[in-house]
Amino acid sequence: MNAPANCTPDASEHAPYYSRYTSLVNSSDILATLRQQLPETITLFSPLNEDQGNFRYAPGKWSVKQMLGHMIDTERVFTYRALRIARNDKTPMEGFEQDDYVSYGPFGGIPLPELLEEFSHVRAASLDLFRHLDSSAWMRRGTANQSEVTVRAVAYILAGHELHHRNVFREKYLPHLGR
Repeated sequence: MNAPANCTPDASEHAPYYSRYTSLVNSSDILATLRQQLPETITLFSPLNEDQGNFRYAPGKWSVKQMLGHMIDTERVFTYRALRIARNDKTPMEGFEQDDYVSYGPFGGIPLPELLEEFSHVRAASLDLFRHLDSSAWMRRGTANQSEVTVRAVAYILAGHELHHRNVFREKYLPHLGR
């Protein structure tokens, strides 16, 4: 791995909003973190049955399966951003409306084990992209959702986003699921 991937991004590498995610990552080895997260997330969600996968902790909140679908969609969108920036594509990229993605996603009709398998595939593809980047690609900057971001920051945002949703699951869902 090249040196820039082994350093936590600083605040100039992403919009302030994303500090809520990057601050959750307690490692400077982002590839190792992304690899380690996958089995941890699978272990956390795999004991759930379909009824539990459809559980919402409050009216209007996402179900567990919708939350996993959101994690999958977000990883795809952000890895696409990282790819474009790494390849020096200077075209600004629009944001995406997460609630619309969830509303129009088929997540409720997908068996939970299949969602977890899809998450595994998406993470594996993300890791393949990130592990083949050279040091200059990690530090390239592009514009996404009207803010400048580095490829390195995108990787940390992905890891922190996953940690955020695992924390939400533990705090908001798990107490109601008898686990």
